[in-house]
Amino acid sequence: MLSLQKIVIQVYMKREKCRNKAMKIAAASQGVNSVSLEGESRNQVVVIGNGIDSVCLTNKLRKKFLHATLISVEDVIVNRSSNEGDNNNNTEGEEQKSEMENVPIPYCNNHCNYPPHYPMYHVVYDPYPN
Repeated sequence: MLSLQKIVIQVYMKREKCRNKAMKIAAASQGVNSVSLEGESRNQVVVIGNGIDSVCLTNKLRKKFLHATLISVEDVIVNRSSNEGDNNNNTEGEEQKSEMENVPIPYCNNHCNYPPHYPMYHVVYDPYPN
């Protein structure tokens, strides 16, 4: 069994070009396995993956489209079909558990576009003091 997250974000999109841009933004995020559009007017971006920062993804979409709302975040358990023997399944499950423990925590760096803040002051030097 593999545990994944399903994130649903509602985004206001008028045209097909906007929908493609929203899917590209979502697909570029770390840990994403699949991206799709749902809803009556295809205005909900559904992202499935492991270790996705839902708030960071919503903020990225909000920055581009101005209106993005996080609808739901839920865990989805995927059962893998096994055509192998029981002995192989036990060792495979142990390997998956060790891989899941080493998954890095996603980091959202919102300050990467701005230069660092330096103190703004000017030292006045008088070569001829009184």
